[in-house]
Amino acid sequence: MIDLLLLLENHIALLRPLEINDYYSFLQIAFDKNIWLRTTNRIESKEDLMKYVEDSIKEREKDSRYPYTIIDKRVNRIAGCTSYGNVSEKDKRLEIGWTWLGKDFQGMGLNKACKFLLIQNAFEKLGFERVEFKTDVLNMQSRKALEKIGAVEEGVLRSHTLMPDGSRRDTIYYSILKPEWMNIKQTIFKEYLQ
Repeated sequence: MIDLLLLLENHIALLRPLEINDYYSFLQIAFDKNIWLRTTNRIESKEDLMKYVEDSIKEREKDSRYPYTIIDKRVNRIAGCTSYGNVSEKDKRLEIGWTWLGKDFQGMGLNKACKFLLIQNAFEKLGFERVEFKTDVLNMQSRKALEKIGAVEEGVLRSHTLMPDGSRRDTIYYSILKPEWMNIKQTIFKEYLQ
């Protein structure tokens, strides 16, 4: 399985395994409603946030999701969270998702730096053949970000996910395949190559 002690880093981002004490830093950045608008989580209180952190750690202990705390190295601050999940070692595929950033860290290139680290690790170190992403079909910000990193739109699963407000979400899938990675790395992610 995935090395749980793994640190991933470049000149912009450091990803390290989520820790229970990250809750205190998340308190400063997690309560903008727009962060959670199109996600399957709702963080509206300190209790919601603690449950999110505790559940994320429990999922890691069950080998079902691997949450990482995002640190913006430019300001040396915790900025949000991202994860590997839905890992199928047999099929050599995994998903990158569960990503959120505090409002002050959005639109600054941090998400792209994190995606580079996670995708590169998945293909080049872990030996996976496929990296998947999914989002709400209505989440245009997320969809545009996925397209900007070279992910290919694959299709929509209708009425796929129950949302916290009781509505049903149509989920759109994207992917990057290992044979596509080197070209994407050398073009879209060239600023991270040394």
